[in-house]
Amino acid sequence: MSIEPESAAPVLLLSVRDEYLGRAWQPPGPHWPGRPGLVGGLDLAAGGTWLAVDPATRTAACLLNGFGPLAPAEARLSRGELPLTAVERGGIGHLDLAPYDPFHLVVVRPDGARVTSWGGSGRAEERELPVGLSVVLNDGLEGRAANRTTSERVRALMAARAEHFRARLTAAARPQPGPGGPAQEAWGAWLPIVTGDGLALDEDAALIQRRDFGDGRIWGSSSISLLALGPDLLRYDFAAAPVTANGDPWQRVPPG
Repeated sequence: MSIEPESAAPVLLLSVRDEYLGRAWQPPGPHWPGRPGLVGGLDLAAGGTWLAVDPATRTAACLLNGFGPLAPAEARLSRGELPLTAVERGGIGHLDLAPYDPFHLVVVRPDGARVTSWGGSGRAEERELPVGLSVVLNDGLEGRAANRTTSERVRALMAARAEHFRARLTAAARPQPGPGGPAQEAWGAWLPIVTGDGLALDEDAALIQRRDFGDGRIWGSSSISLLALGPDLLRYDFAAAPVTANGDPWQRVPPG
């Protein structure tokens, strides 16, 4: 997440979805008849999304799974509803979070962003993101949530990823996407970085990754989303991961 209030594109969001790759999904679109103004990728397992966008208000909400005690199985609700609720209602402060497993929800506005972190008990943490570049991980904003992973290996992987790509994105010219033109033109020097930066899928610092944690299922990156928001701007580019060199993999959402 990059916030520069004086820029022509004040708020930039890079979101990489990591999930078990056998979990079925569909690309972003207007998948919810009861919420006709919203778009997002559809998780076919639970019917929700990992990233919802309301083009009318130029707001978005991005979900990351967190760590901590799980909700009681008999009362558990899908976290995939949270991004949809957040953009529809302007946040989730009205919700009882006890039925949800731990999560981090980044709500993005034309003038900034806020992250809500729920660790499964107690009270949710809310923090406004500062000006500049911020990283939100499964361990929370800058990896400092109250509840974090107990796996040293997972923590090391997240730290390596954040360190490498924070340095690379900071050193590159910050994009100023407009509403038109191809993704390559809009995102400039960031695009080859966010599509993998030449790292192998199994390198510790890989942003676009594949991991076999030994249970027979493969964990990895399934999609990349790039959003630019401002008072008069919404641009959303989407690609399935990993991005290949064949053709133009980027989809404008909604088409424009």
